[in-house]
Amino acid sequence: MKIALVGYGKMGKAIEQIALSRGHEVVLRIAGSNRAAMTPDSLRQADVVIEFSTPEAAYDNVMECLAAGVNTVCGTTGWPTQQPEATRYAEVHKVGFLHATNFSIGVNIFFEVNTLLARLMNGHEEYHVSVTETHHIHKKDKPGGTAISVAEQIINNIGHKTGWQMAEGVALPPNVLPVEAHRVGEVPGTHVVRYASAVDDIEIAHTAHNRSGFALGAVLAAEFLVGKQGVYTMRHVLGLGHQ
Repeated sequence: MKIALVGYGKMGKAIEQIALSRGHEVVLRIAGSNRAAMTPDSLRQADVVIEFSTPEAAYDNVMECLAAGVNTVCGTTGWPTQQPEATRYAEVHKVGFLHATNFSIGVNIFFEVNTLLARLMNGHEEYHVSVTETHHIHKKDKPGGTAISVAEQIINNIGHKTGWQMAEGVALPPNVLPVEAHRVGEVPGTHVVRYASAVDDIEIAHTAHNRSGFALGAVLAAEFLVGKQGVYTMRHVLGLGHQ
């Protein structure tokens, strides 16, 4: 498989190492310093693009890749208002597109457990549910896309929660799910969901030890997307269907 990397920071380089170890070829590396080298012709050298850039650049990057007709895996978060347009473009023009807030296999299993637990806790309003995330100080979006996904899964399955809000020392209404976001050192990513009551607590957590899990998941997603048309999720990659 021939891969174009759009975004060549720490994640891009981690993805490159995994891709090469699995026998793939990286034919294009795009960073801020050589953005002009990203053209339809250069993109079409690749079977698939893996895009990990910044929230500000993601929409333009993804749209250029899709417009070139190249299947695209995107892991950049923090551009939720523009993402639906990219999804519609991929559907209409039959270009493969897969966006995920987190490519880690462990996190995607955590998503499944989180959804199931929320369904089980629906109606038990004596439990106060909250979400806490901790990431490295370089992460630009706050809260991150993974925490938002976790929060939305809870809201979709617990009837008395109608939205989420950042918890910043202010008491929130009982229908609002509090989300805490911390930025500490070089922490790759920790996510905790806690249901707390007067008699006991229930807690699930995922803790990443390094970027390798994210990088491997992105390469697995690219392998899955080659030759396909339309829009997919990590649930398809992991054989879990579509949510």
